[in-house]
Amino acid sequence: MGAKNLHLEHLEDEIINQGIDGGRGAINFLQGLRDMLKGNAQSGVKMTVKWDGAPAIFCGKHPETGQFFVAKKSLFNKTPLFYTSEQEIKESPDLSGQLQEKFLTSFKYLSKLSWNTIMQGDLMYTNDKKMQKIDGKSFITFQPNTILYAVLAESDLGKQIAKSKMGIVFHTTYTGGTIQDLGASFGANISKLGSSSDVWIDDASYKDVSGKGSMTAKETLALTQELSKTGSAFHGIKKKDLNKFQELQTAIGSKGAGASYKTYCNTLIRGGSFNPTYEGYISHFESYWADKVVGKVKTEKTKQIKREIGDSILKELRSLKKFITNLTAFMGHLVSAKQMVINVLNRVKSIGTFKKTANGFEVVNPEGYVAIDKTGSAVKLVDRMEFAFNNFTAQKNWDK
Repeated sequence: MGAKNLHLEHLEDEIINQGIDGGRGAINFLQGLRDMLKGNAQSGVKMTVKWDGAPAIFCGKHPETGQFFVAKKSLFNKTPLFYTSEQEIKESPDLSGQLQEKFLTSFKYLSKLSWNTIMQGDLMYTNDKKMQKIDGKSFITFQPNTILYAVLAESDLGKQIAKSKMGIVFHTTYTGGTIQDLGASFGANISKLGSSSDVWIDDASYKDVSGKGSMTAKETLALTQELSKTGSAFHGIKKKDLNKFQELQTAIGSKGAGASYKTYCNTLIRGGSFNPTYEGYISHFESYWADKVVGKVKTEKTKQIKREIGDSILKELRSLKKFITNLTAFMGHLVSAKQMVINVLNRVKSIGTFKKTANGFEVVNPEGYVAIDKTGSAVKLVDRMEFAFNNFTAQKNWDK
């Protein structure tokens, strides 16, 4: 049983988040996925597809009152906020416009299912699905966020979606005696919910119905070699240096978060390439600190204080040159290995995924995948460069 499922971390960030154990765990995840994709039944990792839905819906049977409810992430506020009637949704100041419509629809139709637990899902559509032509074929489409999903209208799935009033993909289950005590476990058993033609429900489990989702011997060898390089770089990372680096990142975060190593990596991703280096990070830190930290204060006295703080952090970062060089190599090889896994997983699609552009539709990959090990730990596997680019360039269907 895990904590509340409010945010999943990227696999390559785990070494920054969790230290040496996080780095080792990231490698173990990819080794487990390699074993799963080459058909090893002993693999300790299972997979779910990360759907690009919005908004997140929490719903089910209240553990104390037994009433059905729907909620946003505010279910986990200090004072939990949830809705047990359509009237409460209509009167809520937190729900208006399309968001209110989506919650009203969700309450109306999800309440008809058989609930004995609480689940979290991504809402895929309500009254906003469309019939569109793509490459001369008729598709039912819906675009809850960045990615536009398309299902052949004449397929069994297309007919099912056409009849429905809403669609949702559940991915997490919650149990506990009170709302405050709820704990998350990844995965959702939707078979016990019953069925309704008004609701298209799916779970997020990775389904290889095509036979294309396994690795060839050549792909397995290439991934194994990349994982070996990842392991070699990891062995060059000293725990005391990593601990010192984490402390510096905490100090940076409190005084100039944009100068952090994570922000540097995100800047590379937004630029369309991921090749972190020691020199690149030092340059990023220096320019951000000068422009955004020192440059934002008015008095010369305060500027000098900020400069001295920056100089002190920079001196510490420079003393960790060997460590940062190993860290960037580790993350580079890890992302390369992760991408090999994603490329195999992306060969399996039951629903087409596209990016809507001014000139039509461009085929893209799903948002990503969630890898879960035997302990219930989970991390995101996302091609961050493709998805970050899509997030900044796609025509959004509605503003969540």
